Amino acid sequence: MSDRASTFDRSAHQPVPFWRDIRVLQAVAQVVFLVAVVVFGYVLINNLVTGLRESQLAINFNILTRPFGTRISEGQMDFNPGSSSNLQALLVGLRNTLRVVTVGLVGATVLGVFIGIARLSPNFLLRTVSISYIELFRNTPLLVQLYFIYRGMRLALPENLADSYRLPGSIYINRRAINFPLIMGTESAPVFYAAVAVGLAVGAALWIWRLRVQDRTGQPANTLYWFLPAFLGFGALGWIVSGGPFSVEYPELGNFNFSGGDRLSAEYTALTLGLILYTAAFIADIVRAGIQSVPYGQVEAARAQGFSGGQTLRLIVLPQALRLIIPPLGNQYLNLAKNSSLGIAIGFFDVYNVANVISNQTGQAVAVFVVMMGIYLGMSLTISAVMNALNYSMRLRSR
Repeated sequence: MSDRASTFDRSAHQPVPFWRDIRVLQAVAQVVFLVAVVVFGYVLINNLVTGLRESQLAINFNILTRPFGTRISEGQMDFNPGSSSNLQALLVGLRNTLRVVTVGLVGATVLGVFIGIARLSPNFLLRTVSISYIELFRNTPLLVQLYFIYRGMRLALPENLADSYRLPGSIYINRRAINFPLIMGTESAPVFYAAVAVGLAVGAALWIWRLRVQDRTGQPANTLYWFLPAFLGFGALGWIVSGGPFSVEYPELGNFNFSGGDRLSAEYTALTLGLILYTAAFIADIVRAGIQSVPYGQVEAARAQGFSGGQTLRLIVLPQALRLIIPPLGNQYLNLAKNSSLGIAIGFFDVYNVANVISNQTGQAVAVFVVMMGIYLGMSLTISAVMNALNYSMRLRSR
């Protein structure tokens, strides 16, 4: 009996043959799949390159140095068609895209948070308007919304520049653009910027110091009462020392168009407004879900401690809801950045529109769109990295 038991123990502890080891099988399967993907991709790319070469359309990235023969009516106004290269045109388009994406992200976030909070308001009118807004913009295509906004602006605004709507501050609105004063830095502006940077650093140091005092003594930090005087004081000192760091250039109506000042074209305004309204509807629903995920007992405990409704939302609910809001919020930011390419439908010269023009002029669609895909990939990865870092900073920490 003992011999049989010892034989069983020895067989139970014998190593498993590698061809039956599940870890080995999993590793082999992954390697085989990776090799298959690489081979399949190589075959596709080789067929593409061979077919283009036989069609006298071999991929050539040197077309980026050729002159760009179309005028770009948006962004860099010193761009010279015929002498500026295709690469410079792509950079102008990229700047235009980044202008739309940056303003769109900020505007959609602010509007989405406001609508999401209003969606849960006990006020019937505010809640109904918020629900209607969310359902309207979430359930209609963005392209239709862009066209509706753009055509509506062109129909509602005056065509004749002399009939432009004038707002206080020398702001002129017409069918072509919104013209407004341009604030420019003078030679002494760096002195003001340096003073503001010092004020910001001192204010941040005072903010941290007051928080540590609060943790040590339990007294209210009153961080703003310390931060604002330092920041504004150094800013005012820099303004006085620099003798006025800015000058203002006002737009003036000439024979054919406004000269001086700055402008926002109708295409830029329509695209940015459309992206903000569309994306804010999705962000609002994300904010609503994040707020409702916080246990209601937290709200009741805050009320029992004497917190007002605004303090409860700002100090108790939103900090906890952010952990659930940030991941899907990053997806909406990525969608906004990619949806900016729809500006081609209303004639906005973003990077996609410029790439499309270069493709038509050179016939090098593959080379141009590889570059464009790299640009959008870099923009998306940057947004993803920022949101992942923010999400990591909001994680629950155990002691």
